[in-house]
Amino acid sequence: MGEVIEQTARLGAQLLLQSAMEAEVEEFLGRARYQRAAGAEEPRAGMRNGHSPVTVKTTAGPVTLQRPKLRGTTEKFCSALFGSTVIRSNALEALVIGSFVRGLSVRDVEATLTEALGAEATVSKSAVARVCAQVVEEFDAWSGRDLSGLEIDYLFLDASMFKMRDSVRGEPLLAAWAITCDGRPVLVALGIAGSESLDAWDAFLADLKDRGLRAPLLVVSDGAKGLTGAIEANWPGALRQRCLVHVSRNLAAKLPETVCDGILGEYWACFDVEALLVPDELGRALEPGPDLARVVDKRIAALAATYQTSYPGFAKCLMSDKEALTAHLNAPAAHHKRVRHSNLIERTFGETRRRVKVIGRFPGQTSCLTLVFGVLSRAAAGWRGLAYTPQTVRDTTALRHRLFDPPRPLRPAQADTPAQEHTMPLAA
Repeated sequence: MGEVIEQTARLGAQLLLQSAMEAEVEEFLGRARYQRAAGAEEPRAGMRNGHSPVTVKTTAGPVTLQRPKLRGTTEKFCSALFGSTVIRSNALEALVIGSFVRGLSVRDVEATLTEALGAEATVSKSAVARVCAQVVEEFDAWSGRDLSGLEIDYLFLDASMFKMRDSVRGEPLLAAWAITCDGRPVLVALGIAGSESLDAWDAFLADLKDRGLRAPLLVVSDGAKGLTGAIEANWPGALRQRCLVHVSRNLAAKLPETVCDGILGEYWACFDVEALLVPDELGRALEPGPDLARVVDKRIAALAATYQTSYPGFAKCLMSDKEALTAHLNAPAAHHKRVRHSNLIERTFGETRRRVKVIGRFPGQTSCLTLVFGVLSRAAAGWRGLAYTPQTVRDTTALRHRLFDPPRPLRPAQADTPAQEHTMPLAA
């Protein structure tokens, strides 16, 4: 968890600081990157000459940036943020933290830099505006992009509450991230809704379908009724996995502290299937699929029966939506532990909420969306994907075939002539 939080902070810092440096160079030369001097209003002598790496030390860890190099200038370029040699700057941390918790407001970022660097050294308002606008423009393009080329196997859905208006309780920000068919993690979509109702989630998922997102093999979520209903309505053929970590928290609330750790240990032991996948002395082993899921189902039922009398609330919670606890066991064995919970994005959301507590709320919905996007999209670049071998590719392909291409009757069966029923062969 700590590693994800620190990485998120560094990626967010890298985005803002690199953008700020590029904006400084544009202002110094009087023209945008790749723009010819003849097309600029007040160009200066000089041109870009590549980049050189520079590492800035911050409390979030080292951040590597690409410092622009210039040649042919009549005066030396000196960054207001870095100077010519600075590799450690509290002002840089103030820029990142201040802009993050205050909502990427131009006025606030400028004020933060002024406080840290002094009025004579701060970045101009126009440069700050370009830094902030870059994230907004990037989000607008990203949120409306075509998803038909994104082939995913696993889809993770979660929501987090953020306060965006005075006198209004927190509103949910809906999020979807996925693992592609080659094991790559990708942030898919973000959206703000008035609630986590069936209608809200259905509209969110319907938008993904309208933009061309194909059905996943497995959808991982918590047990909220609105969300589960929307999943089943939009992708009825996909498997639905209930996040085992969410369930463990619900179970913990039903147990006394004195026995909680021990019984939760038994809960997690139900899903320990490694030994079942290894051939025994007679060469017998289970494969991922319904048979393996049935074994774990029996373990869950036995655990519930054991504590039915002493902790009936625990037993009832465990048996609720029991089928969704074992859906991940249909996936390749190497993927089981990574596709049985949605913790990764939830932890990143937690860090976002922690930072927002400094100011109490976001300035607005747009600010919330763009800020969370700015952090999550960069964090996603560092998320660990899944290993896909030729065997796992064959397994996921076979699972997709089983879920979405079942045998179908050529015509409705006739009650009086059952022998005439035929079926189509499985698709190649």
